[in-house]
Amino acid sequence: MENRRITQIMNVQATSDGDGVKIQRAAGFNNANFSPFLMIDELKSDESKDYVGGFPPHPHRGIETLTYMLQGHFQHKDHMGNVGELRSGGAQWMAAGRGVIHSEMPMMEEGSLHGFQIWINQPARDKMKPAQYHDFQSDTVTEFRSQEVGLLRLIAGNTSIEGAPLAGPLQTTGVPLNVSDWRAQSGQALTLTTERHHNAFVYVYKGSVDLGSQALVAGQLALLSKAEILAISANEESGVLIFSGEPINEPVVHYGPFVMNSMEEIEQTIHDFNNGVFETY
Repeated sequence: MENRRITQIMNVQATSDGDGVKIQRAAGFNNANFSPFLMIDELKSDESKDYVGGFPPHPHRGIETLTYMLQGHFQHKDHMGNVGELRSGGAQWMAAGRGVIHSEMPMMEEGSLHGFQIWINQPARDKMKPAQYHDFQSDTVTEFRSQEVGLLRLIAGNTSIEGAPLAGPLQTTGVPLNVSDWRAQSGQALTLTTERHHNAFVYVYKGSVDLGSQALVAGQLALLSKAEILAISANEESGVLIFSGEPINEPVVHYGPFVMNSMEEIEQTIHDFNNGVFETY
């Protein structure tokens, strides 16, 4: 079997969203090697002014969001009546489908915040389905720990490590995918078996790691070649998000919080939102 290798390195870009929340973003809306994922936002600050405004009510259509919190406390509310707590170590998933209006607001006025929001594309067959929401507290996230590997937290999908099958709590995404968080000390290494035809990439959020013959540092995302094996080693205390998934070979048209397959569908989405249709779903 062949090892995946780095084909492209992307550096995150500083921006802001919501009510002035500072984030670091890596976007791949028009990159076929990023699919089924669309974007990764990292939220990290010790200053409350960088996050206290949160994300007031806003709409989505045509995507799934997976939010994962390393440290902090946010609350989700949506027009369907769902209320969920996102706490340190936990995650929440939302499939917007044909329309959702939600907010994500901090339940903390001080302290450190560190988390991620991942946008996942929905195939055309799912873009007009009813919205869904689930949250997963820290104790439900699947963990594997060893002296050689460090800690692997599997949030979504299925994988195997050292011959042991692992299943994450999130199994209801529109296409097969895996999302995991690897935390390691210097000299520890991880080898995962992946589906050869799936796209895969890694995002380093702490420290530095080697993948093949190349080094990656915090703030870098590396797209990987198609192969069965993903092997990575830590050069120091490090944290890495690992993504793989079945690509969606469909057109992507992105306009703000909406992701559809054509401009006509985007125009219909804007019309629906402006006319209050989302609230009736």
